[in-house]
Amino acid sequence: MLQEHARIVQFIAMANEVNGRKKLQKMIYIAKKMDFPFAEKYELHMYGPYSEELTLRVEELCEMGFLDERCEDKGSYVQYSYNVTEEGERFGEMAETPHEKLGDCISRLSGKSSRFLELVSTLLYFDYLPKDEQIAKVHIVKNKLNFTEDEMNEAFAFIAELQTCSGVA
Repeated sequence: MLQEHARIVQFIAMANEVNGRKKLQKMIYIAKKMDFPFAEKYELHMYGPYSEELTLRVEELCEMGFLDERCEDKGSYVQYSYNVTEEGERFGEMAETPHEKLGDCISRLSGKSSRFLELVSTLLYFDYLPKDEQIAKVHIVKNKLNFTEDEMNEAFAFIAELQTCSGVA
């Protein structure tokens, strides 16, 4: 059971820091879709794929002192940032050694905006559909975000890039 908790700590440690709850949700989901061993179950939610399990694990890790959660008031919203504590570093060592390509994947994900990761994760949620149907679904469930054709093309290119660097394909 704590193996899954340790994997989350290890993931955040490899990212150095994750800014935003939504971004953390999307990064873990995308890593999972790239066949990295994350066990959290996801459902489609307001901001794309969402895992209640991940939310609970992160809360527990903060309560146990393994993660540090900082809140910053951004005016119209609160930004949460996650860092691994010293105690968390030791705890993260309980997890199996991560796949050699996970660090590269995390680095690529960290460099993207939450909005972009929301698009990528939502496309991956519908990856069982043909490309044109994936796009149609995203336009239905994310109609208020008005994703452009360029953003869709960039997202599909990014997914292909991740699949190549993770060994999935």
